[in-house]
Amino acid sequence: MPRVKRGTLHKKRRRNIIEYTKGFKWGRKSKLASAKQAMMKALSYNYRDRKVKKRETRSLWNIHINAFCRKNGITYSRFINAMKTNNIAIDRKILSEFSAKYPRLFEAVLEKIKK
Repeated sequence: MPRVKRGTLHKKRRRNIIEYTKGFKWGRKSKLASAKQAMMKALSYNYRDRKVKKRETRSLWNIHINAFCRKNGITYSRFINAMKTNNIAIDRKILSEFSAKYPRLFEAVLEKIKK
């Protein structure tokens, strides 16, 4: 049985790693060992930060709502509590958009809550 040489596969793997790390700083873009390590770190951060992005975006929505609520004389926590007690089901993303683009609509929601 003839011997199988895997040179082409080895080169292909190395080339893919080096292509992935293109643009990284220092030897992390060209030296295989550090490129491999950098790639693994980058992939794990990539996965983690997709989750963090959602978390940060939601906190930003809350900040927008709070700012608009305080401008109209109510705190964020009281506003959300009043929304729940009055069975108004508008999510925070939409409320944030209302406060930025349609302030009159947001004020209408506030008036409904204050009654």
